[in-house]
Amino acid sequence: MKDYKNFIKYSKAGPRYTSYPTAVEFNTNFNYEEYLQTLKEQKAPLSLYFHLPFCRSACYFCGCNVIYTAKEESKERYLAYLFKELDLLAKIINTQRSVLQMHFGGGTPTFFSAKQLENLILKIKSVFPNFSLESEISCEIDPRFLNEEQADVLINNGFNRISFGVQDFDEKVQKEIHRIQPFELTKNAVDMVRKKGISSVNMDLIYGLPYQNLESFKKTLDKALLINPDRFAIFNYAHVPWLKKNMRKFDENTLPSPDIKLQILEYCEKFLTQNGYKMIGMDHFAKPQDELFKALENGTLHRNFQGYTTKGGTDLIGIGLTSIGEGKKHYMQNFKDMPSYEKAIDEGKLPCEKGIMLDEDDVLRKAVIMELMSNFALNIEKIEQNFKINFFEYFKQDLKELNELKEFIEIDKKFIKVNETGVLLIRNIAMCFDKYLKKISEDKKVFSKTV
Repeated sequence: MKDYKNFIKYSKAGPRYTSYPTAVEFNTNFNYEEYLQTLKEQKAPLSLYFHLPFCRSACYFCGCNVIYTAKEESKERYLAYLFKELDLLAKIINTQRSVLQMHFGGGTPTFFSAKQLENLILKIKSVFPNFSLESEISCEIDPRFLNEEQADVLINNGFNRISFGVQDFDEKVQKEIHRIQPFELTKNAVDMVRKKGISSVNMDLIYGLPYQNLESFKKTLDKALLINPDRFAIFNYAHVPWLKKNMRKFDENTLPSPDIKLQILEYCEKFLTQNGYKMIGMDHFAKPQDELFKALENGTLHRNFQGYTTKGGTDLIGIGLTSIGEGKKHYMQNFKDMPSYEKAIDEGKLPCEKGIMLDEDDVLRKAVIMELMSNFALNIEKIEQNFKINFFEYFKQDLKELNELKEFIEIDKKFIKVNETGVLLIRNIAMCFDKYLKKISEDKKVFSKTV
């Protein structure tokens, strides 16, 4: 195990690059009519993201946009507006295109009843009738909120991947983060969906939470392996209490230091590799038969707001409160507050609050950053051919910054390759090519720490 104490200097505020430019650059100056025209001109296959934002109570680590409620009428009202938003989209975009991916995110999607979920799925398929036989249809699930009827609805309607939120099995950590979730409950939920035919199970874990240390996380991994998921997503906790009030409940002295977090990540990589998984990108692990593993092998791994995916080249349509859509040259985000979301739909408009249209430099830098984030390498020749540039001249200033991280990379005329230690600092490496980040002072609280 390496001593990472000297890595504290690399613990800087920085993006996770689920997009480039990042959401910080989204603004309200977009032209709505120009955006509608962009949607009408789209021809690529579709990826659909539905945000189902309700939870019964707060998990203190959560950075998602969530509404806490136990009211049945809130869910019914929200579904009614989702249906209206779908009807608006049907008038604007070509909904006959093939759907390669659909994801239900939250909140807690299974906080909706089996009947509510079925009604939503039937509505979606009436608007988007052409789901590909190879489509990935997935749902985030809190194992504390899942019953047989809900599982049957998902599986009978073609869902083939379930992502279970776990975070940590340690009782002390669970109590502190306000999420009591016994191991047996999680295992029973996974066993249930597997028996019903789900082909891919993902488990989410988080390191960097209060009271975690290397030894406690080793025990969590040992338990997680007993469940034997097909994928792991092991995220670095993003502590942003200036954005999320629930995070202020933590005593920051209980959070593990950057060197401990790096030890945990290094152990995850070695332990899971020994047990048949391969590291995919900066926070995913997959078995050799998994699509993510195959995408990494053939260079088609893609990154978007759902993390790593095999479905690159699609037009992402974000539906619901705070959802984000992505095209080749745009990002667009829906309103984050319910009154504004409903008001826009009532006026017959898509509920777009802010976004950004990408210029040529944005598209180029996006390609560079996303390839580094996905494959820990950059094919310089390919970038030069696709964008008709001299890479070393165009990125002259950026490469000076990259030189400060030279011990973590290999670079020649054809490739930039990140070494084993550099993988732990991939966000820092990608940040060297971020034009917008250079305009943000380091003391301005925008992003979580990279380490």
